[in-house]
Amino acid sequence: MTSTPARQTRTKKRRRKWRRKPLAKSRTRYACGLSVLTTDESDADAFARAVAAEAAGIDAGFALLFFSQSLIEAVALSEALKTHAPALHYAGCSTAGEITPKGLEEGQILALLLPSASFSAASTMVENLSSSGMDGITGEVEALRRSLRERLGHERADTTFALCLIDGLSYAEEAVTSAIHWGLDDIPLIGGSAGDDLKFETTRLISNGKVTSDSAIIVLITTEIPFHVFKTDNFVPTDEKLVVTASDPDHRIVREFNATIAAEEYAASVGVVAQMLTPLSFASHPVVVKVGGEFYCRSIQKMHADGSLSFFCAIDDGVVLAVAQPKDMVEATRAALSDVSERLGGIDLILGFDCVLRRLDARNRQVYREISELYKVNNVLGFGTYGEQYRSMHLNQTFTGIAFGERNAAEAAE
Repeated sequence: MTSTPARQTRTKKRRRKWRRKPLAKSRTRYACGLSVLTTDESDADAFARAVAAEAAGIDAGFALLFFSQSLIEAVALSEALKTHAPALHYAGCSTAGEITPKGLEEGQILALLLPSASFSAASTMVENLSSSGMDGITGEVEALRRSLRERLGHERADTTFALCLIDGLSYAEEAVTSAIHWGLDDIPLIGGSAGDDLKFETTRLISNGKVTSDSAIIVLITTEIPFHVFKTDNFVPTDEKLVVTASDPDHRIVREFNATIAAEEYAASVGVVAQMLTPLSFASHPVVVKVGGEFYCRSIQKMHADGSLSFFCAIDDGVVLAVAQPKDMVEATRAALSDVSERLGGIDLILGFDCVLRRLDARNRQVYREISELYKVNNVLGFGTYGEQYRSMHLNQTFTGIAFGERNAAEAAE
């Protein structure tokens, strides 16, 4: 069929309209100048172009990226960023769910762009964690501190914080977190373990063109914007004790509790049948360990055919665990965020690392929407993790975050 001039004109208009389609699903800017882009489309090039344009628009020198591997491959995202935003420095990882300006989401990519006017950042990637010495990791942190100090001409613990992104299947989080903390002195550390949408196969970390597993990324960020590092959970210990009597520490597997098959003893302690144990069971009934007078969750990942249990955190013979009793997740989280807001005189935004088991537990208890709305109204951004880092500790079933204050945030961004 012959194409008429009118038809050609309509075709050109349709093409121009298609080209004008927004490349990111949403863009949100905050008082501190930080901008976040999100999308649920798998077009890596389109998203990278949007990131490049936004970075130029706000003069961003660094970006954090969190992405679902169900939506996009790490290599494709890294290559697209190399092509369209070659000057932008970034660090990121795969997730087990995302936290966007709209609340809890799945199958998304987030890019958090840090404007140079408000934030100075430097990062390093530590590869081959399974064979890396902890002294070497501490040395990497000290070198990173020197680099940032030379660039800024100073280093102040009250204006600097550290982020850690780490392979959530590396079995190395405790040792690496401790090594990083050792090299930071008084600089607070916060972070999350990369996930893979609960497949438990391979997580990915990306940093300035590199795509790896079995690695960690350390980011030092300095800002004059007031901030506060915090954590919250919603469990209290009971008197029901589980003593690890047989385990495989290298693979975080417990074979026996109290000299009984681990799954059977755990199931009896929480009042269910071992054959009925699921990820929801573990999310709803975590166990905790006492360290330095405080209790920390040690969450179970999955049950094996022989009745042994895999954990998200380090475990060993002789460790005494207590079965935990849940509190109201919504109220516990609301109280924690209210306390943070009071400390800062208002919240501009929160970078949050939220254990995927909290998300599962929220669904199980039918409070998923309430938690999502709570994150939305408090401007929480981040991702669902396979573990959380807080100062010197690697945690489970916890929300760890760094909140930035409203007070003077707008002035600091100018």
